[in-house]
Amino acid sequence: MNFFKSHFWYHKSQRNGVFFLVLSIILLQIASSFIDFSKNEKPLPNTQIERLQRQVDSLKRVDFEKRKPKIVSFNPNYITDYKGSQLGMSIEEIDRLLVFRKENKFVNSIIDFQRITKVSDRLLNRISPYFKFPDWVIKQHQKKKKNTNGNLIKTKSIQISTVDINLATIQDLQTVHGVNEFLAERIVKYRKRIKGFTFNSQMPEVWKLEKEVAVEIFSVFSIIDKPIIEKINVNTATFKEVLSTPYIDYNLCKKIVEFREEVAELQSIEELKNIQGFPLDKYDRIVIYLEAK
Repeated sequence: MNFFKSHFWYHKSQRNGVFFLVLSIILLQIASSFIDFSKNEKPLPNTQIERLQRQVDSLKRVDFEKRKPKIVSFNPNYITDYKGSQLGMSIEEIDRLLVFRKENKFVNSIIDFQRITKVSDRLLNRISPYFKFPDWVIKQHQKKKKNTNGNLIKTKSIQISTVDINLATIQDLQTVHGVNEFLAERIVKYRKRIKGFTFNSQMPEVWKLEKEVAVEIFSVFSIIDKPIIEKINVNTATFKEVLSTPYIDYNLCKKIVEFREEVAELQSIEELKNIQGFPLDKYDRIVIYLEAK
C-alpha cells in the first residue's frame, strides 16, 4: 500500500514539474515581447560607421581606377575589334572601318573616320582627342592662306566640331575651300530660313554660292539627320501662313488659295501639281512644309 502511494505521488510531482516548466516558457515568451533586451547592447557610433564606409568606398575607387583601361594616343587606322569595343564602338562601326582598311585605304582625318564608321558625334568627341595621325597627314591638312604680299602662310590646322551640315557652325564651314566668313554666314542664315537642309540640292540655293563650292561642302559635311519640320495644313492655313512657307512667293500663294477655294478641299497634297503654273521642280521642297488633312 505504501508502495502505491509513493508511486502515485511520484507521478503527480512529475506532472506538476512539467506544468510549471511549460508555464515558465510561456511567461518568458510573453515577457520577451514586451521587454527590449537589446538596450544593453552598445552599437557602434554613427561617425565610426561612416568612417569605415568611407575607407571601403575609397579602396573600391582605387581598385576600379587600377582596373580601368586607360586611353593613350593611337592611329585610328589600326583599331582592332578589342580596341574598338574598349572605345565604345559597335560591331557594325568597327566592321565598316576594317572593310575600308582591307581595300588598302587610310583614314586621314577625324571627318574621314566618322564618314566611314558612322560613329555618333558624342562618341567622336570623346575619342577623337586621342587620334594620332602621321606628321605628313597633319601637314597636308593645314589650312593655307596668303598674306598681303601674296606669299603662302601656314596656320594651325582647324578641327571642325561636327560633320552634320545642319549643326555646322560658321567656323566649321570656313574650313571648306572656297567658303569665306561671309559665305558661311549666308549658309547658316539660309539654313535657318528653310528650317534645315533636307536635300543636298538645297545648298546651291544660297545666294552667290557656286555649285562647285556646294560639292566641296558636301565632301566634308553631310545631312546626318533630316530636320523635323511641323507641316502646315494647306486646307485650313491662312494666306499669310501659306506665304510664309519657303519656296512660295506671293503669286504662287495666291494660286494655291484660289485653287483651294475652287476644289473646296484638297484630298491629297499631290493635287498642288494640278495648279496651273505650279513649279513642279520645287514640289519636293514645298511639300516638306505643307500637307493636306
